[in-house]
Amino acid sequence: MTTVDHLRQVRLGNLRTVLLALVDRPGSRADLAARTGLTKATLSNLTEPLLANGILLEEPAALTGMGRPSKPLRFHPDGPVAIGAEINVSHLAVETLGLDGETLQRHLVPTDIRKATPDEVLDRVAELINQISGPRKHLGVGLAIPGVVHDGVVVRAPNLPKLVGVPLAEGLGRRLGLDVELDNEANVAALAHLWPHHLAGEDFVHVSADVGIGAGVVLNGEVYRGVSGFAGELGHVVIERDGVRCTCGSRGCVERYAGLDVILREAGRRRLDSLQKALDAGDPKALKAVRDAGEALGVGLATLMNLFDVPTVVLGGSYAVLHEHLSAAVQSEMDGRVLAGGERHTRLVASPLGEFAVVRGAAGLVTRRAVHQPERLFA
Repeated sequence: MTTVDHLRQVRLGNLRTVLLALVDRPGSRADLAARTGLTKATLSNLTEPLLANGILLEEPAALTGMGRPSKPLRFHPDGPVAIGAEINVSHLAVETLGLDGETLQRHLVPTDIRKATPDEVLDRVAELINQISGPRKHLGVGLAIPGVVHDGVVVRAPNLPKLVGVPLAEGLGRRLGLDVELDNEANVAALAHLWPHHLAGEDFVHVSADVGIGAGVVLNGEVYRGVSGFAGELGHVVIERDGVRCTCGSRGCVERYAGLDVILREAGRRRLDSLQKALDAGDPKALKAVRDAGEALGVGLATLMNLFDVPTVVLGGSYAVLHEHLSAAVQSEMDGRVLAGGERHTRLVASPLGEFAVVRGAAGLVTRRAVHQPERLFA
């Protein structure tokens, strides 16, 4: 490495440090110097191009105590944004996210895409993205799907077989003229609870359901993916050896007992909002459907808890909506099956992000990459 290359790497490293500090919270140059260990001169040198390019904004001077008034730096309200998109069995969702983690616009459209062709799906996603895209610079797109992905291609998706082998990232990127990063929906939902702020600690499992069930496993503040990207496939943990046939080819998988479509069918309801109303009204059929699903989910989660020994389970997506009526059955099964002590060891909480965790995490893929690779901000 030449001296010039070394200096460039040092500068990018310092720039990354400053951006990460601003993701945490805005601050004056003096405050940032104290938080990062960089000198005020270095900070001025680093922040000037960010200000000039509309990435940062310096607020008017304000007197906060003794000494000179401070001028807080923060991400510009009209600065670059990331786009998140989710393709799921029963809905499509899109969101725009600022570098500060603020959601600007989001849209979720219920739709069954199982019979749609890949081109029809991508056209619809591109249309939704164009509807929420404004004049601000776009850093790229994070695209989430309930399946195992590799190099922008879906390699396994039991509930969306038509999308297997399709270069979704390339296809959407071509339609939008933007870089697209494809990832598993359970993993990005877990990421949404890590970036830009930790919402569930450093070690947890985030589990959510549509037709399938996905779990994102977080260990030491990082999403654990496994060697081939299959880690967290909770929906295909077998809880009944000779049980119901699953779309994956096995029998007795958790999702055949606790997936959202199963809950709705057993409750005699077609939509989640209708189910919620029935539960609030004390409908016995709806209550039983959710309780049965919670018991099945608790058995599957106990297996994960015994394997990974994490302190928190975050119920997301439809499970977050159903948390009030679902959690008791889940907790009861975990109490009796988790070796470390069930409720005394494992917290069961509803995600504050609800059904938008996946699409927010997909956008977070892009903002996190931009902060960690700051050269992308000037491309």
